[in-house]
This record gives sequence, C-alpha cells and structure tokens, in this order.
Amino acid sequence: MAEDRAAWFREAKFGMFIHWGLYAIPAGRWKGEFIPGIGEWIMRNARIPVDEYAALAERFNPVKFDAEEWVKLAKDAGMKYMVITSKHHDGFALFRSKISDYNIVDATPFKRNVLKELSDACAKHDMRLGFYYSQSQDWHHPGGRAAGQYDSDDNCWDPKQKGDFDEYLQNLAEPQVREILTDYGPVCLIWFDTPRDMTEERADRLEELVRELQPECLINGRLRVDRAGYDYVSTGDNAIPPDASDTPWETPATMNDTWGFKTDDENWKSATDMIVKLVDIASKGGNYLLNVGPTAEGLIPQPSIERLREMGEWLKVNGESIYGSGRTPFGVEFGEPGSEKDKHKRPIYVKVLNWRCTTKPGKLYVHLLGRDGDTVELPPVDQKITGACFLADPGGAGLVVDQNEKGASISLPPDVPGKHVTVIRLDLA
Repeated sequence: MAEDRAAWFREAKFGMFIHWGLYAIPAGRWKGEFIPGIGEWIMRNARIPVDEYAALAERFNPVKFDAEEWVKLAKDAGMKYMVITSKHHDGFALFRSKISDYNIVDATPFKRNVLKELSDACAKHDMRLGFYYSQSQDWHHPGGRAAGQYDSDDNCWDPKQKGDFDEYLQNLAEPQVREILTDYGPVCLIWFDTPRDMTEERADRLEELVRELQPECLINGRLRVDRAGYDYVSTGDNAIPPDASDTPWETPATMNDTWGFKTDDENWKSATDMIVKLVDIASKGGNYLLNVGPTAEGLIPQPSIERLREMGEWLKVNGESIYGSGRTPFGVEFGEPGSEKDKHKRPIYVKVLNWRCTTKPGKLYVHLLGRDGDTVELPPVDQKITGACFLADPGGAGLVVDQNEKGASISLPPDVPGKHVTVIRLDLA
C-alpha cells in the first residue's frame, strides 16, 4: 500500500537534493556571456546546439568527487535521504548506460560511475538513496521533449532534437529507468520531472515498471500531466504551502537561486532562514528536500557545506521535534489569506504568528521563530500540560505554563537558550 511505502518518508523530514552534470562546466556562462536563469537550464536558455553542448563531456573530469564525503556531509546535516540527478533535461546520464553512450562512463575522461559509487557509500553509511530522472524533457536525444514542446517540433532549436516522442520513451527513457532501478540496490524514490505530454498511457508504463522492479520505491507527483498515481506530492520549486496537509508532501528547495552550480550566484540563504523553513514545513506535515549543486571538479560549494553543518548542529539538539513528528494540531499560527497575491497569483497570508508546532504522542513542540513579548499564547490544548522545558536546556529551570479552556500561555525568561530557532517541549497527560 502507498501509505506503507511512505512510512519512512513521513519519518525522515529532511533530505539532500543533488543537481550535477555537464552544466557545472559552463557554470552559468557561455562563450564569455552570462546566461540568465538556473544553471542546469543553460543548454536551453542559451539555445546551445546538441553537438556543441555534448562536447562538454570531453572536459568533464571531476577528480575531486568523493561519494563518501557527500554522504557524510548529508549525515552531518541531519539529512535522512539523498536524491541525485541520474539524468537531467540535457540528456546526460551520471551512470553507465547500455542504451546511450552519452553518459559519464563512456563519454568523459572520468570513466567512473557516479551512481554506483554513491549507492555503495549510501549502503555503507545507512543512507537512503533516490534518483531524479527527467522522463519527458530531453534536449539531446531525438524525440525528447524540448522546453515548451507539446507534440510538435516547433520549439526545437536544433534539428537533431526532432523525433517521435513515443519512440524516445520506449527506446531510451523506459530502458534507462529499468537500468537505474536494477543496478543500484534499493532505491527509496524516483523523482520524475516536468511531465510534458506524459499522458495516462505513457505514464502508466513507467509507473508499472517501477512497481515491477522495486515495489517499495516511492514515485513523486511529477510523473504525469494530471499528477495522479503518486506516492507523495512534490510542490513547486521552493514553494511552501500555506496550510498543513495529511497527504505526504515535500518542498524541493535551493540554498541560493540555482540548482546546478553557477559561479555568479552568491545569494545564499542563511542557516537560520533554512531552519525556519524546515520547521515550517515539518509543522505542516511535509519534508524539506534541500539542494546542493557541486562544481565541475566534484566539490560541494563551501557555503553549502557551512550552512548544512550549522543545520546539523541545530538538529542534534532539536531533532526530536522534527524527525517522526506530526503536523500541528492548531493551524491558527499560519495566518489567513489576505487580499494581495504573490507572483504566482496565490493569496499572501496575513496575521501569521511567530511560532510553529509539531507533535508526538504525549508531547507538543513549540518552535519560536521570533519573539513578540514575554509570553507565547497557544489555542486550547485538549490534554493537560504536565511539564515544559527548552530542548536546548532540558535540565534548566522549568517554564511556567498557564492553561485554561481559552488556551495555554507560556511565560518566557528574558533570555531563551539555543540558536536559530528555540524549541519548547510541552509534556501532556
């Protein structure tokens, strides 16, 4: 059953996304010009011809790649699973494929199978591993969907991209999905993307393939146009829903403004900002899939490393409020939709409160995102509160809680312990 498959996912809460490929070589620039947009879309955004882009493979030699170091970093950050781009929209595979020699083993001087090394390291360090696979968009192989292309060749920028979409699916995409689900041990999830022209019949074949080869492997919600048949919802990129949900879901997110590495993107989010997002997502019942974009040498950028380790230090203290937690029992803290809308025409929420809440049996965890005075006011709590403490100082002086039928009021000391986000645990009768 889907719910049984997703049990580990609901427990995990925090994972690492890895966008890596040939696009790390130009790193946002082509022929001396800065190309706007996200790094992994440079082939499309600069309209680079197929052969010209493919020639990058001759220069891809990431000798500093160390699978164990990547897995250890994910563990240091408190992440519970990793998802890597086995093949992105540019059509280049990070694994040896018998279907196409446009892959890291056959087309580059590196000659090493990244997926194999990463799967071995994950198995060694007890880390779940999933694979991103672009099932529909493929700008290299004939018939793969070029950006914005819907059953026509009108938007191809190179005649070599033209071809039959069903032939592409049956002769390349489906066999490669079979390869990644056969050769690398247990795969925790497969992360499909941009379901251009993925009709029910086309998507069914891929879904059946996953269920046949790895019945416990999760399928995200970007396989087919109607987004049905998934095990969990993938929200829009960097999009956090305004409300809680009981359906398994995940926010894929960047640390700066790109997924694939770009030398010009220094707009790094702070560790505090990302911890607040993790808390907000967990309180709404979701997971946070946070991205790193390694360089062409195979190194995760230092700003990413520093922030991930800060997040890991916070989770060492406060992880019991995140891992395996349930969504808030309240909801009032998320505010209410206002009259203004964001760039996606979604209402901007107002009256948002500076705390979030997660739950476990017999416990509430109140996360302080800021401070609005000397008390935190909660809505009515069904059970009697029998104790309260800071997770950053569990043996310290007890917090004073006043509870009645109208709600619960937690009195705060002048200085609260902990960095980034302070967590209060309330014990319930």
